Amino acid sequence: MPIGLPGDVRGVVFDVGETLVDETRMWSDYAADIGVTPFTLMAVLGSLIERGDDHRRLWSELDAEPPAKPQRISQADLYPDALDCLRAAKRLGLIVGIAGNQPSGVGAQLREAGCAPDFFASSAEWGVEKPSPEFFLRVTEEASIPARSILYVGDRLDNDVIPARQAGMRTAFLRRGPWGIIHSRRPEARLADLSIASLAELTEIMTTTPPVRRE
Repeated sequence: MPIGLPGDVRGVVFDVGETLVDETRMWSDYAADIGVTPFTLMAVLGSLIERGDDHRRLWSELDAEPPAKPQRISQADLYPDALDCLRAAKRLGLIVGIAGNQPSGVGAQLREAGCAPDFFASSAEWGVEKPSPEFFLRVTEEASIPARSILYVGDRLDNDVIPARQAGMRTAFLRRGPWGIIHSRRPEARLADLSIASLAELTEIMTTTPPVRRE
């Protein structure tokens, strides 16, 4: 039986890449742009994640220039469980946010893809990126509820679970995508309030054991 949402959660804020958005096409297109196979690019990316290095070192590792512009996100790039989870949270009366390390314009693309959060925020628009404490302070301010009432959902320990927890939020660690799978082997994964394999699992948790309303 699902364990339910922790504490007095009144809002859920989602990361973007590998949480709502499947980045397979994006990385494959980048590989084609620089003339390597997707297999090669993703192997090098995985090695950086395993070592805890910044993934932006990928381009120097491959002796290539970084992309001149980010890939656009379409509805086809969303994980199949993304929209259902967002809608379930809204039906429960939770504040729903999307906030991640993303370039300007991604919010509009996600809305065109069918996402309808109460707020969207990106590192480019705020001028501060995860895992900075200021980023999570801004999330709290945008949600207009206490940090302890926010469940932050993401696939990374370093950028999502640990800094959100330090900011006083509840956390859901999503074990999918390259970061999620590799980070799930680390002891810090136990710090998350919830550990889930999909957003469909989070939807089940929310709808089977909905949050307790507290005055």
